[in-house]
Amino acid sequence: MGHSRSDTVEMTAIFTSPARTSSFTAPSADAREQFLVSIRADEARARLAAEQGDLPQAARFIIAALDGERRMAATGPQVLQLIKPRG
Repeated sequence: MGHSRSDTVEMTAIFTSPARTSSFTAPSADAREQFLVSIRADEARARLAAEQGDLPQAARFIIAALDGERRMAATGPQVLQLIKPRG
C-alpha cells in the first residue's frame, strides 16, 4: 500500500490540527430520536414479514435496522474528538 507524501502530510494535519479536536459539536438529540424511530419501524416490519413467512423480506428489514443502529452509533463523539492535544 503505497502512500504518497501528500497523503502523509494530510494525515498529519488531521491528527495535529487544533481545530479538528476542539470544534466538536454534540449530535442533536433529534437525529438520534429519528434513528430510533426508524430502527423500531424496521424491527416491526421484520417481525411482521417473518410471521407472514416472507423470510427474505424480514432479513432485509433486519439488515436495515442494523444499519440504522450503526448510523446512530456514529452520531456520538468519535475517539479522536475526545483526545485532548498535549501542550
